[in-house]
Amino acid sequence: MRVIAVVLILVLSGLGQVSVVWSQNQSLPPPEDTTPGTPSGAGLQAASWLLTVPYGAAKVTFALLGGIVGGLTWVLSGGNSDAAKSVWTTSMYGTYVITPEHLRGDKPIRFLGVPAENGSVGQPVPVEPAPASPAPMK
Repeated sequence: MRVIAVVLILVLSGLGQVSVVWSQNQSLPPPEDTTPGTPSGAGLQAASWLLTVPYGAAKVTFALLGGIVGGLTWVLSGGNSDAAKSVWTTSMYGTYVITPEHLRGDKPIRFLGVPAENGSVGQPVPVEPAPASPAPMK
């Protein structure tokens, strides 16, 4: 059990370091074509799969534990659904699969879920329209 915990900590800390390096190199043009049909694209696909195995296992474990803790939160808070949803949202939402877009830095990797601003879970946050410009005076 300790070995699994140590491996998960090393993998997760390595992902943070890799994302920092890639974000620093973001301003540089890509050295090779990374489309799926090229060798670089195939390498990114393989790397994303290899990273998904330990990362996905850690994320699923975290989500399952979050589901249990959220259920206990609901029970111990006297049925407070908002308290339970805050635990469930944080633990169950987020990125489960690492894709080449994540490795290129096009999409962020979110281990923790982010609740919507309006308090609803799973609903898109409405965007307010820009104020209309006043009509010209005649």
